[in-house]
Amino acid sequence: MYYCYILLSQKSHIFYFGFAKDLKSRIKMHNSGEVKSIKPHIPWKLVWYCAFETEKQARDFEEYLKTGSGKSFAYKRLVSVALKKDFAKGRKGSPKSKKT
Repeated sequence: MYYCYILLSQKSHIFYFGFAKDLKSRIKMHNSGEVKSIKPHIPWKLVWYCAFETEKQARDFEEYLKTGSGKSFAYKRLVSVALKKDFAKGRKGSPKSKKT
């Protein structure tokens, strides 16, 4: 199985879209600082994921989520509960995403 996932930075309140074969290991890498591009935004919280049979399906969906319409879809349908909780904790403004 391959996974497409969305993380929320608990520090800077940005979203990160990614894909991985081993989801648990990948999240540990993000939170340990091994992924340099998003290290300043640690800690990360998994807010959504989906399993796919092939790497291509997971990668294609990740690429879609990084588009304007994909982000709109994700914010409205996939992470709306996480956004509500984040706003309740003091988020100001619309969500931002970190692309890799």
